[in-house]
Amino acid sequence: MSVHVLEYTFEEYTEIVKKFHGAAAPGVLIGGFMVDAAIRNLPDGILYDAICETKSCLPDAIQLLTPCTTGNGWLTVIHLGLFALTLYDKSTCQGVRVFLDPEKVESWKEIKAWFFKIKSKKEQVLELINKEIEAAGTTILSAQKVEILPEAAQKKHKGKIGLCPKCREVYPLDHGGICLLCQSNTLYAHGTHI
Repeated sequence: MSVHVLEYTFEEYTEIVKKFHGAAAPGVLIGGFMVDAAIRNLPDGILYDAICETKSCLPDAIQLLTPCTTGNGWLTVIHLGLFALTLYDKSTCQGVRVFLDPEKVESWKEIKAWFFKIKSKKEQVLELINKEIEAAGTTILSAQKVEILPEAAQKKHKGKIGLCPKCREVYPLDHGGICLLCQSNTLYAHGTHI
């Protein structure tokens, strides 16, 4: 019997991850099972948004398997450093939070070594980790029903925009008298038009 992540076999999903993420990263593979678990615990036919509690790997799984992306504003990444995601009904703020459960990972040697950073990246064998991920599936996850706070679910709008008097680019006026890039001057050493 083959393992599935939504409608994809694990092998198909692994190939999709490689093309999008650049490698079959364990965090994106586990994230696929997390998205699958969340969707299976939501009512059918609802419009949902997503919250991701880490900036590493997991947002890619959400963007690959749902219509929620950072670009369309349906995915909010709040870097809490927790390997967790929530999918929630846009109209009711009721949802499902899924996380990689440290207690359930205990019996999976390679996943545990990856998750707890027991082995350095150099010492890890990706094929072994990913075989365990396929075998473990959703058994290493826990889920809880949650209600998103209304202020966390509110969409942030750009507001009024204007032309930065310094660099002459368009920016949100609520950032101040000049754009954030000109205010900080910390991103680029120098730049010239080409």
